[in-house]
Amino acid sequence: MARITLLTRLGGLVVVFCSLLSLPVFAATVASSESYPVRLTKVADNVYSAIGETQPPTYENGGHNNNLTFIIGSEGVLVVNGGDSYLLAKAFHQAIKKKTDLPILWVVNENGQGHAFLGNSYWSQQGVAIIAHKDAAHEIAQHGRAVLNRMLTRNKDKGEGTFVAPPTETFAELKRISLGDTDVEVISFGAAHSPGDISVWLPKQSILIVGDMAFHQRLLGVFPDTNTAGWIASFERMAALKPAVVIPGHGEPTTLAEITIWTLDYLKFLRAEVATILENDGDLDEAYKIDQSAYSQLDVFDELAAKNAGRIYQEMEAEFF
Repeated sequence: MARITLLTRLGGLVVVFCSLLSLPVFAATVASSESYPVRLTKVADNVYSAIGETQPPTYENGGHNNNLTFIIGSEGVLVVNGGDSYLLAKAFHQAIKKKTDLPILWVVNENGQGHAFLGNSYWSQQGVAIIAHKDAAHEIAQHGRAVLNRMLTRNKDKGEGTFVAPPTETFAELKRISLGDTDVEVISFGAAHSPGDISVWLPKQSILIVGDMAFHQRLLGVFPDTNTAGWIASFERMAALKPAVVIPGHGEPTTLAEITIWTLDYLKFLRAEVATILENDGDLDEAYKIDQSAYSQLDVFDELAAKNAGRIYQEMEAEFF
């Protein structure tokens, strides 16, 4: 009888064990750099970009909704954008290592937004010099902790290891960097999408990593502190370079003609529409109703179009008075 009871218990354990084997296997609650599959787009023999989604940041995309780019020179590598988290930056570094074993010498933060600087936490631990515009560095100092907390709330385990690491060097207008056989210019063209927006220029190859000064596959965003009149002037200064290839902050590499349509022309269109409203003593509600359907195919149009019109109205209302 005891033997039968023992066999019954053992049989039950086998059933339970087999049942456990049949259950789906879930990922560990702690993410790793493997949570970020980084796919590289070749722009030139020495320039590659990991193209982020043209959607808002989510847990699923891990905040990789902007472009991370790297330039290989004979002496080392320059990275444009730190990434949205420690683990994303680490994954990007692993992708870089598949293309070159040269050291990362510089990381450039294209502005003071989270997906430009939060990955500095990883790069700083690698001993890499981090450069940003002085206005971006100010944004990071003032708002970095709040930006980090929002990312951690969204990214949860994918944000593990991330902390605010400020740039190690700042500049105001132009920073020239040599990677040996490749000369790089980090340029501020002036006011644009957000404080401290900069671009990275490869003069010998006529490649411009233009950053958030230009958009083409997703609608640009106008923030409360965006200076759209200044953005237009900055864009025109940038366009004078006549780059052959443009890598925007969001979306696939493209041309100057393409970003002109979807950035410069859009800004001029909205400002002209708002000017007409103001000249006729119209109010904010009329700005929200501006017909922007010509741009409705762009990603995040529904989220941003009306906000853009309202913020430009508020900006131009101050200009009018």
